[in-house]
Amino acid sequence: QVQLVESGGGTAQAGESLELSCAASGRSTYGVAWFRRAPGKEREFVAAINWNGKSTRYSPSVRGRFTISRGVGDTPVYLQMDRLKPEDTALYVCAENLRALINPATAANEYPYWGQGTQVTVTS
Repeated sequence: QVQLVESGGGTAQAGESLELSCAASGRSTYGVAWFRRAPGKEREFVAAINWNGKSTRYSPSVRGRFTISRGVGDTPVYLQMDRLKPEDTALYVCAENLRALINPATAANEYPYWGQGTQVTVTS
């Protein structure tokens, strides 16, 4: 059974930082991506990392501010979010595709397994 659990969300002021994590209990993950969805808006790709952490992808809206990373084995995938902006406010959800790709996918339809999400709220 594929089970993903996110954590690390919360409330931050603009310019502050938060770190999210995405974990699959007792196992390593393959391709993992973070997506976000704000109320009334479409789901948006945020960042992705491949199975061994050697390749990453970022949305232009977060590039230079967010960093996706991972360790080896069954360690979580992290999303370090720096210099947060109010427009970063959203439910952040991690997803996995169970594929050992060289380059991680960025489209939601490439990810069949999703977590429940963790809320990030950025105030001004």
